[in-house]
Amino acid sequence: MTKRTQLALATSLVVALALGASGCSDTKKGSAAGKGGGASNPAAANDGKILGGTPAKGGTLTVLSNQDFSHLDPARNWTMPTMDFGTRLLYRTLVTFKAEPGKAGSELVPDLATDLGTPSNGGRTWTFTLKEGVKYEDGSPVRSQDVKYNVERSFAPDLTGGPDYAAQYLAGTDGYKGPLQGKHLDSVKTPDDRTIVFELKRPVAEFSATATLPTFAPVPEAKEKGTQYDARPFSSGPYKIETYDRDKKLVLVRNEHWDAATDPVRKAYPDRFVVVMGLKGGQIDDRIIAGDGADASAVQYADMRPESAPKVLPKPEVKARLLAESQGCTEMLHLNNSRAPFDDPKVREAMQYAVDKEAVITAGGGPALNEIATAYLPPALTGGKQADTLKIAPSGDPARAKELLKAAGKEKLKVSLAVSTGDKGKAEAIQQGLSRAGVEVVIDTVDPGAYYDVIGDLSTTPDMTLTGWCPDYPSGSTWIPFVFDGRTVKDKGNQGNYSQFRDEATMKRIDEINAMDDARQAGQAWTDLDAEIMKKSPSIPVLLERKPLLVGPNVAGAFGHPVWTGTIDYGTVGLKDPAKSRG
Repeated sequence: MTKRTQLALATSLVVALALGASGCSDTKKGSAAGKGGGASNPAAANDGKILGGTPAKGGTLTVLSNQDFSHLDPARNWTMPTMDFGTRLLYRTLVTFKAEPGKAGSELVPDLATDLGTPSNGGRTWTFTLKEGVKYEDGSPVRSQDVKYNVERSFAPDLTGGPDYAAQYLAGTDGYKGPLQGKHLDSVKTPDDRTIVFELKRPVAEFSATATLPTFAPVPEAKEKGTQYDARPFSSGPYKIETYDRDKKLVLVRNEHWDAATDPVRKAYPDRFVVVMGLKGGQIDDRIIAGDGADASAVQYADMRPESAPKVLPKPEVKARLLAESQGCTEMLHLNNSRAPFDDPKVREAMQYAVDKEAVITAGGGPALNEIATAYLPPALTGGKQADTLKIAPSGDPARAKELLKAAGKEKLKVSLAVSTGDKGKAEAIQQGLSRAGVEVVIDTVDPGAYYDVIGDLSTTPDMTLTGWCPDYPSGSTWIPFVFDGRTVKDKGNQGNYSQFRDEATMKRIDEINAMDDARQAGQAWTDLDAEIMKKSPSIPVLLERKPLLVGPNVAGAFGHPVWTGTIDYGTVGLKDPAKSRG
């Protein structure tokens, strides 16, 4: 393909996310079953809008959070909203997405690089040139070698949790363990300080979109601190860390060496960001609903609690400050396929019928904030509508579940379920639903900041986990291989394949689809593979969620970014009147 065609293909894939999400959230009518989330949905009133107008420069924007960040180290940052926070405020990537709501936000734009990259060698080689004048917080220049070094860091066994794209795409990475022992990748070349060349094991038309991930942010080798880098990433973005008291407070101040002339995406309106951690979710909601004092200039980091919906949706003045964009993600109940009882496909099939998804919808805030998932791939990747391979009623079919369990010789089961603290209500709904089929569930709630580390360690992961998966960009290649390819399972830092599903037929088909050079053919193939995996039931698709986030009355420039799961774009948010802010 020519460069123009390749870039057009990558861009069209990204734009598809916005179109797919729009089709899902704007054209379906809501129902008692919790399906849909159309224009009549009261939570959708601010979709695609920017709340509060254009911010003024200055002041302190406060972020109220129930948790610490999972990982701020760009080699380890792969969960939302941490990824949004890190890439918009602390470090830049080769490519990024526009800072705009709706369809426009799905457009790829250069960030550190001068363009979206130049493919050659049939799409197996990608070359990027860095902009001139991009500097770190100490005034030193950002170099191509620093991007290479961070890509290499993503392979280090101690730096777990980050995106796996480098391992999946780069040539010559078998057995590579990162640069900490002085070894470097030959497949990432830096012929000079501003040029970086990636040699891939196969053609990747959407590699420009891959380069939006934190893996492709710069880290100077001289600043390496191993696992301690999490606490103090070296800034190439508009802000730097002033203080970071883990689990309590993070304060960001301006990076005076950041040059807006090199960065048309980030607006950097506030003088300071103050993240206050460890608050209870309901407490955060109540504070921002009231909007008094410093809370008038605050946004919430994690989702509004479901029980707060009645305090918000009936009140126009408060609902006007609610963002609730579609996340474009699927939340799943992952079954641990590596051991009994879920190593038995019949037991896993029974669980598909046993879960009461309607009850989980209610626990998650009702049909205004959720709809039922009937497949793994989200609607954004399947033309705006999910498939329904198994055609199970939204409330489940406990009688059928009992039949399947009896046939498997497992009429009574006792299993463990780990959830993040904020998902306890959903866990209890799952617990009650499964009890109808004779399955006893023991719930373990885990602090949100530690949740992915716990479920990603095979020595501590339970029988079941509840978590979602979102496409990093609109391609099935960012979804099914990460969630269901058995070759991605790691002893520590396991990400995506929380079911530990290792199925030879699935892995073979993943390789076949990855080899396709026709994007439409590949897209349909991913959808067809989704249906085949559903029949094997490694996980149960449960919900398609919106991202409910409240902002204070003095907040301006706030919108849910369409690619980053509806999280607030921290690159453009600020204050109406900076003089009224505190903190």
